[in-house]
Amino acid sequence: MSTFATDLDTAGLKTQAGDLFRRKRLMNFGLPALVLVYLVYVFFAFDVPGLAERASLDKAQTLVSDSYSYKTHVTRDNRSGEVEVAIEGERKGRYEAGVAPAWVSLGDETVIDLEDGYVVTFGAENFVSFEIPDYGLITARPSRSSGVNATFPDGPMPEWISLSRNRLAVNTEAGRLTVTRNRTEVFRYFFGWELFFFTLDSPYHGTNPGELMGMAFSGEAGAIWSDFWNNAMWRHRDVAWAIFETILMAFLGTFGAAMVALPLAFLAARNFSPLMPVRFAIRRVFDFVRGVDALIWTIILARAFGPGPLTGALAILLTDTGTFGKIFSEALENVDDKQIEGVASTGAKPLQRYRFGVIPQVTPVLLSQLLYFLESNTRSATIIGAITGGGIGLMLTQAIITQKDWEEVTYYIVLIILMVVLMDWASGWLRRKLISGDEGGH
Repeated sequence: MSTFATDLDTAGLKTQAGDLFRRKRLMNFGLPALVLVYLVYVFFAFDVPGLAERASLDKAQTLVSDSYSYKTHVTRDNRSGEVEVAIEGERKGRYEAGVAPAWVSLGDETVIDLEDGYVVTFGAENFVSFEIPDYGLITARPSRSSGVNATFPDGPMPEWISLSRNRLAVNTEAGRLTVTRNRTEVFRYFFGWELFFFTLDSPYHGTNPGELMGMAFSGEAGAIWSDFWNNAMWRHRDVAWAIFETILMAFLGTFGAAMVALPLAFLAARNFSPLMPVRFAIRRVFDFVRGVDALIWTIILARAFGPGPLTGALAILLTDTGTFGKIFSEALENVDDKQIEGVASTGAKPLQRYRFGVIPQVTPVLLSQLLYFLESNTRSATIIGAITGGGIGLMLTQAIITQKDWEEVTYYIVLIILMVVLMDWASGWLRRKLISGDEGGH
């Protein structure tokens, strides 16, 4: 009888083992199959093949080149015949009347030598010609009544020429010509960020670094710094203030949230708040404020208080209050009661027990999370600033909207990265110094 029972037990174990192996095989092959099906669905639902077809490598190349180079525009007003030369086409970067770079010859005819045989000529009565090596001569005579009136060499029109009745665009490796009824414009790319240090109207424009150092030591350091700091095109002073606003936004929001969340965390901790309805209410408040993203709070608060850095700081404060409240309350629930009892045995009052028995235990957790969120909120403040109208985020958005100041976009992005790196280093140093007591950074 016992042998029969043993056989039954063995058969049952084999059945259970077989079921277990089947479930494991199902999990091992079923889950990857579901993930693969989902990825295939995403591939077609988001029209990835269509995205690849719509991608424009030419526009991408132009965008990249704009980020590390600048354009000098030579523009003729076809109504008045006036010719002006300007960096990036901006009035703040315009050459004085009758002044132009060496490759532009002003006169009765304006000759623009783009080098390597590419020559544009602005003639009388709005006439313009563009000599292109290995292609020939393109001419146009724009008129308000009949359009651009362009002529081309015999043969098919290349892809780098765009023509309609009222607009002609010729894109070459040397430069670009655009002709409309009201304006004829040539622009040429150059490597670097022109006028980054000094604008054209500055007496220090075009001065080499060695000469600048000599001028600085001879008593002109203040004037040199003023011309750089008040650069009208790159706005270094405004950029520095915007960076400060962004960091201030993150600082006020993060530390303000910590100050609000800490006392509320005591009310949400089981071992410090015996009343369950109070704990429940505080915890739901934490869930609510952290459940709404900071960007949503930004939009809501902007309607209530108007745009500005303070609105962004309040949005960060609200979101982080919920996050800090949850983190702090969990840290409080894990404190060692023996340390609190030791402080109480000295006759300490309740507030003193919290001060000397609780706070020292949770301080490392509080500081670590506080500094981490300060670093993270520095990045968030950039995006929030673009919505509330403050900080470097606003300047970045304005530069992107123009669709032409991509070198400024690159400048702001580089500054944002440096700001984040600096905040990361500073928060790491503070964590080591305040929490582990390591002042050497090892």
